[in-house]
Amino acid sequence: MKSIFDKVSFDCSRNVTQSYSTSFSSAVKMLAPSIRQDIYNIYGFVRFADEIVDTFHEYNKEELFYGFENDLKLALQNKISLNPILNSFQDTVTKYSIPNELIDAFMKSMKLDLFKTEYKSVEEYNDYIYGSADVVGLMCLKVFVKGDDVLFEKLKNSAMRLGSAFQKVNFLRDLKADFEHLNRTYFPNTDLNQLDEASKMKIIEEIENDFKAGYEGIVSLPFEAKFGVYTAYVYYKKLLSKLKKTPSSEIKNTRIRVPDYEKYGLFAKCYFSYKLNII
Repeated sequence: MKSIFDKVSFDCSRNVTQSYSTSFSSAVKMLAPSIRQDIYNIYGFVRFADEIVDTFHEYNKEELFYGFENDLKLALQNKISLNPILNSFQDTVTKYSIPNELIDAFMKSMKLDLFKTEYKSVEEYNDYIYGSADVVGLMCLKVFVKGDDVLFEKLKNSAMRLGSAFQKVNFLRDLKADFEHLNRTYFPNTDLNQLDEASKMKIIEEIENDFKAGYEGIVSLPFEAKFGVYTAYVYYKKLLSKLKKTPSSEIKNTRIRVPDYEKYGLFAKCYFSYKLNII
């Protein structure tokens, strides 16, 4: 029965999320059970696409990516795929009427990572961020609002800004790996060989403004989604705080992280804030 196959597919998406990101999977667990699986399904899809362009260096990444893209099109068309990650993703896309243009924009940005290594203009940078992060926030928002188009439009900008903030924090945290191992520089007009405090603080100020706009949307999210999204927000804000305190020379040479004991403390604070209704 297809229901058994769907369950296996959903389990795969959940396992991908838990295996690749303990922090994000912890935040997803704070979502209501009614929407939790669908966020796993979205994450599994975006993670697999990202892995192809970022890590499979010993294989023909272009061939793998275009094969994945073709399988995606067939999955969305046929409402089934023997790739369990794509099967679970198409289920969520169908259930919540996630627009194809969001998926196309995401795949366009991932495709850029196959050959583009430098973003020289703000326009190029913003286009990449939109496809790689903003639209993922919008996909998740489609799940959170459960078909309420009025609420979706109200929260759309905040969801995009929060997605941007998360992505830019990742860029800043992963400067060393992106630059040394992938030969990529995402921040325009920034010489990573000579990254100074002024350049770092300009990037951080931009991210802080994104977080501020993102938080304005969090407070208006439905009950089922608010706690989980707020938890992810607090975690990334903490990571940004650590990056802000880290000298620019050190950011280029190490990967800043939030230790597990701090994560647990953050999650506890989030829970009490949520229960006290001060979000």
